[in-house]
Amino acid sequence: MNYSRFLTAVSAARRPSAIRILTELQQRSPPSLISLAGGAPNPDTFPFQFATIKVKNGDSIVFDEATMKRALQYSASPGIPELLSWMKGLQKSLHNPPTLAYSPENGQMEMCVTTGSQEGLCKVFEMLVNPGDNVLLDAPTYSGTLAALLPLGCNIINVPSDQHGMIPEALGDILSRWDPADAHAPGSSVPRVLYTIPNGGNPTGASMTAQRKQEVYELARKYDFLIIEDDPYYFLQFQKPWAPTFLSMDVDGRIIRTDSFSKILSSGLRIGFVTGPKPLVDRVVLHIQASTMHTSTFTQLMVSQLLQDWVWRRLTDLYYSRQVTALSRHHMTSLFPPLPVGLAEWHAPAAGMFLWIRLHGIADTKQLIMEKALEKEVLLVPGGVFNIDSSEACPYVRAAFSLSTPQQIDEFAQQIQGQSPRDSLVCHILSYCGHSLRQLPAGQVNT
Repeated sequence: MNYSRFLTAVSAARRPSAIRILTELQQRSPPSLISLAGGAPNPDTFPFQFATIKVKNGDSIVFDEATMKRALQYSASPGIPELLSWMKGLQKSLHNPPTLAYSPENGQMEMCVTTGSQEGLCKVFEMLVNPGDNVLLDAPTYSGTLAALLPLGCNIINVPSDQHGMIPEALGDILSRWDPADAHAPGSSVPRVLYTIPNGGNPTGASMTAQRKQEVYELARKYDFLIIEDDPYYFLQFQKPWAPTFLSMDVDGRIIRTDSFSKILSSGLRIGFVTGPKPLVDRVVLHIQASTMHTSTFTQLMVSQLLQDWVWRRLTDLYYSRQVTALSRHHMTSLFPPLPVGLAEWHAPAAGMFLWIRLHGIADTKQLIMEKALEKEVLLVPGGVFNIDSSEACPYVRAAFSLSTPQQIDEFAQQIQGQSPRDSLVCHILSYCGHSLRQLPAGQVNT
């Protein structure tokens, strides 16, 4: 593939940082190397000496003095080697991308660490999206994606979707306005980027089937565009076997995948990953060099030490069992008390953390949430914030069922007793979420 045709003028102008290259060279060199190059501070001046971090399973992560000095120092922009090596093994185990054996120039799979997947998305958009470009996505979608895309001045084309995600036939209809032969023409308006959340979509909870992914991928091949597979809820799928990913079917090297540890290890650690063809991932690293320089060495080392003790299958099995117990479709469809008939409707999600609920008889939920819900000291998200135009009226609300405790649910339900059915809708929604939490054994609630 000709990856250069996808780059923005800003990205094409990026050049490797000589200082960053020297930093990486120094860290690969033997201890006998005397470096007078980089402006790294003397580690003997760092205030922290050592640390022991207790893990819930009884293990400990130990930073001795040498490790602590490394943790508090600059590190390579793509990520520390041992964490990258572990993650490449995980991607091979889970997805077995066809591009693993490709040559670098032909799109060999590469990875880099980012400060959360949000940074990865921002860097990818900066690399690929010019003002005026047509970008395909299925809205409503993650508000962080819209916050990153809209200021770039692109034209966002909304592809219709349902509870099973993006609809390939609708995508094909949209693309039919262009001739595939024009995709490589200078100044062509044929979309070069498609963005989607394939599992447990935020906010809709929708998950794409393998068949739909394959059909979307074939359209990408026909019109030669890249697919950004934003998949932070991959490990939060409730049923096995898990649907194959876009990355697993990527014979061309046209998938850029973002992953996150925020939903399975810790959101505060801010560790994510970009996986994709080496020419593009290397370009993402240039954007990192010019901004954050690298993800925190401390958090990378902490996570790396944790993961070195875990085989890949243990990680996936651990989070599959924990999340399914806490958030399963069975609980949502069988154990939860139903909402009043005719008041609202939703589709039980197959993955993720969210219910996307349509309220009947309400054109826009913003006032209901921002006034009546807040009066009762409870937060949900009005659906309009996930629309391309957030000012449009929206009859949906997003309810996250991953955080509030059963005690908080019960407390709110007591507060709102006696309200009219319409005004007590929030109570019904939270009771719906809280009932599942009350079914769990002690220690199973994942916050």
